[in-house]
Amino acid sequence: METIIQIDKLTKRFPVGNGEFTALKDIKLAFRKGEFTGFVGPSGSGKTTLLNIIGSLDTPTEGEVSVLGQDVARLTHRQSAQLRNQHLGFIFQTYNLFPVYTVFENVEFALLLQHIPAADRRKAVMDALEWVGLADKAGSKPAQLSGGEGQRVAIARAMVKRPAIMLADEPTANLDSKNSHHILQTMKQLNKELNTTFLFATHDEKVMGYLNRIIYLEDGKVVKDEAVVAQGMP
Repeated sequence: METIIQIDKLTKRFPVGNGEFTALKDIKLAFRKGEFTGFVGPSGSGKTTLLNIIGSLDTPTEGEVSVLGQDVARLTHRQSAQLRNQHLGFIFQTYNLFPVYTVFENVEFALLLQHIPAADRRKAVMDALEWVGLADKAGSKPAQLSGGEGQRVAIARAMVKRPAIMLADEPTANLDSKNSHHILQTMKQLNKELNTTFLFATHDEKVMGYLNRIIYLEDGKVVKDEAVVAQGMP
């Protein structure tokens, strides 16, 4: 399997008052295509910061982070936006759906930025909604959805462009156990069908049960990196 993310001696510091806070310290990691991996650790351990840098939403203070062959520290704002728009998907614990748009329009939005013809957009959107089991909700507004359905729409929106890498920050935090497992099973299926690399930031044991690799962070450092056998739903 090819390596699609390479992180070497990554350190990230943020200014705080008259000093600074070191969020990540000397991180060295690599990820191959098709991985289903999670960053695990308590709040403040650096999980979200690491996801943001991989997603080119932030840049390293020191070290190098290469994503799909591109050094994120050297990208212009335009190049970063292009990398995210074409190759990366994001799922957050809040669904961030546009309330005035239908489910179809929310999922379609990412494709509008790519100037894809209308007929191709429609097929891609309906395929994505089929993946998450919500094709029958295409004309609904977000307010008409349950929490689990809202998160599934967010997954469809992120997956509609078939990204190489999916970044998920606490995606099950606002869901009950049944919906959490449904979401995770959907992600696992997409991981297998499309060979998309999934990277999670989480401290949810339900998420951890689906992972094939767990990277434990503590105070901005990798304290353990282990391959695990996914348990899935109990």
